[in-house]
Amino acid sequence: MNIAQKMTSMASAAILSTALLSATLVPTDTAIAGDHAKKASADIVDTAVGAGSFNTLVAAVQAAGLEQTLRSEGPFTVFAPTDEAFAKLPAGTVETLLKPENKDQLVSILTYHVVSGKVYSKSLAGKTLEAPTVQGTTVAIDGTNGVKVDNANVISADIKTSNGVIHVIDTVIMP
Repeated sequence: MNIAQKMTSMASAAILSTALLSATLVPTDTAIAGDHAKKASADIVDTAVGAGSFNTLVAAVQAAGLEQTLRSEGPFTVFAPTDEAFAKLPAGTVETLLKPENKDQLVSILTYHVVSGKVYSKSLAGKTLEAPTVQGTTVAIDGTNGVKVDNANVISADIKTSNGVIHVIDTVIMP
């Protein structure tokens, strides 16, 4: 993807996140998000670390070299798989992805979980759409019966961070 395409994709994401801000709010599960959800002063990475249920995701973000990006200003919307979501993958998958020689594949998978801008669940209620991901492709979002992202259910929504929002999902989604 060239720089013009990437900028168009990011602009589309910004327009998408602005256009989608309207409808009903899905409550946040602060038990999953930890105390960081109340403060919104921690960035995406610190919020995930503080929650204690994203150890695999944090390790993958670090192995992929994406930690500084997810600490940057953003804003980002992250569909964050829990440790249990990663445990559903076939045996050995996580270990294989964390190897240095598989970094490009890991980056592709992780950035597929990220949309530019802040997209809150209330803006997704009752809608189906394709949202551009930072990875460069689109992810299917279905807000007609709860919120689904590809084949994953959003189990906790709208966890505010200083540089975006986290939606907790129960399955790792693949590009």
